[in-house]
Amino acid sequence: MHQPADDLFNPSEEHRMLRQMVAEFARREVDPQAAEFDHKGLLNVALFRRLGDLGLLGITVPDADGGAGMDTTAAVLVHHELAKYDPGFTLAYLAHSMLFVNNFYHCSNAAQKAQYLPRVLSGEWVAGMGMTEPGAGTDVMAMTTTAVRRGDEYVLTGTKTYITNGCEGYCFLVYAKVDGQVTAFVVDRDCPGFSTSNHIDKLGMRGSTMSELVFEECRVPARNLLGEVGSGVTHMMRNLEIERITLAAMSVGIAERCVEIMVHHAQERQAFRTPINRFGQIQRYIGDGYAMTEAAKCLVYNVARTIGPDIRNRIGSDAAKLFAAPVGKTVADYAMQVMGGSGYCKEYPVERLWRDAKLLEIGGGTLEAHQKNLTKDLTAQMLGR
Repeated sequence: MHQPADDLFNPSEEHRMLRQMVAEFARREVDPQAAEFDHKGLLNVALFRRLGDLGLLGITVPDADGGAGMDTTAAVLVHHELAKYDPGFTLAYLAHSMLFVNNFYHCSNAAQKAQYLPRVLSGEWVAGMGMTEPGAGTDVMAMTTTAVRRGDEYVLTGTKTYITNGCEGYCFLVYAKVDGQVTAFVVDRDCPGFSTSNHIDKLGMRGSTMSELVFEECRVPARNLLGEVGSGVTHMMRNLEIERITLAAMSVGIAERCVEIMVHHAQERQAFRTPINRFGQIQRYIGDGYAMTEAAKCLVYNVARTIGPDIRNRIGSDAAKLFAAPVGKTVADYAMQVMGGSGYCKEYPVERLWRDAKLLEIGGGTLEAHQKNLTKDLTAQMLGR
């Protein structure tokens, strides 16, 4: 098929080939295991390491440093295609590749890159990021985890919670306050005083694990300080935009899969001796579901072009996630309604996609946080206040 020169979704031949590779991998290897690992509430670590074999764990890392050397659109594309078949597995990928790898790359020095990149890019080490605390979620500046310099070490005290990849992770990018200033560190599982809680069971995204990270006078080498003391907020804000746009892409993937399921089921299922796609209410679910999926997809890919390591677009990333996150949940709900009782059963993927979709309205910034940010930023932009 002819590839338009200005294709929003595949802006280059490299993007098109990447999409084809990820889509085929997702259908062939991700889809067959999704229900099993959702039931177990575990990350399929062996499959996760296949992402390293495919060069996807460092999608935004320059090729000179072992990554794929691609852009935010490529990251969106990968999350979009993987999430069609297993959003939980995709969330583990996001926590590793975006929250740790992408963030770490842009705030680490050469020695730190040499120590960590080869192992996290291969998937030998599963990684994550620790920001949320029992008393500090959206209000991230209320974090109480502290770090105190003692000789050649920093001593961390506090707890992070709801941390994706907490159970399997070896290394984590952790935010703590040094003399009241938010600062970033890499903390390894073998740092004295570091532990993780038992797996926190959850409604959806069960193909990834979640736990607390506990720091009980945890001793971290001073060389694991990322950037300067107090530079953590800059790192955090820069990475939040790519996190939010890839989360939005996951919602697009969920919605797109649910539209496909609806269309096929409505043609095959009959009621009153006619396919149910002849009934107006079913047509409404399919038509509206498709339209809102395409709208979310266009917004997400359009915004992705405007986000990069040196390009900030908080308005765009907040707007994309604010709009796209409810689309995944709504279209999954439509698909379940079209399928009726079968959609509610675990025999089919819709009930899993429906459960998975809800997290995208919470994780990486709640809908309310995006509304707050947009109001603040648009007021400043339009009124200069």
